[in-house]
Amino acid sequence: MNNLKGHISAVQVSGTMSIVSVTIAKNLIWKVIVIETPETSPYLVINKKITLLFKETEVIIGTGDLPNVSIQNRINGTIKQLKKGTLLSNVLINTPHGDISAILATEVIEQLLLKEGLNVTAMVKLNEIMLSKV
Repeated sequence: MNNLKGHISAVQVSGTMSIVSVTIAKNLIWKVIVIETPETSPYLVINKKITLLFKETEVIIGTGDLPNVSIQNRINGTIKQLKKGTLLSNVLINTPHGDISAILATEVIEQLLLKEGLNVTAMVKLNEIMLSKV
């Protein structure tokens, strides 16, 4: 399980759902959708320290410029380690905010020419992230 630490910087509510903005660092804000509101979950308050949790299978990796991709949650890093398997491979990405692990089809690793030392962008959809109180 991957995790990034930050603090809640905004909460937008609609009915029983909220989009929570989490500031990880200056100019790095990720968004998470939860089926909770500040009224139902008291931890959803501005400046509350929070951990973002997401599975290795939910990480999407891109190379080069990615201007027309609808995924907002992005973090740049460098491939630190690549463990190739027959069907699936594990990619460990070093970012300024901690390592992120991704599990991808080995075929995709080869198609994208992924290798250690390559700069990549890790992306996670807002509905694939869980929040955990610190």
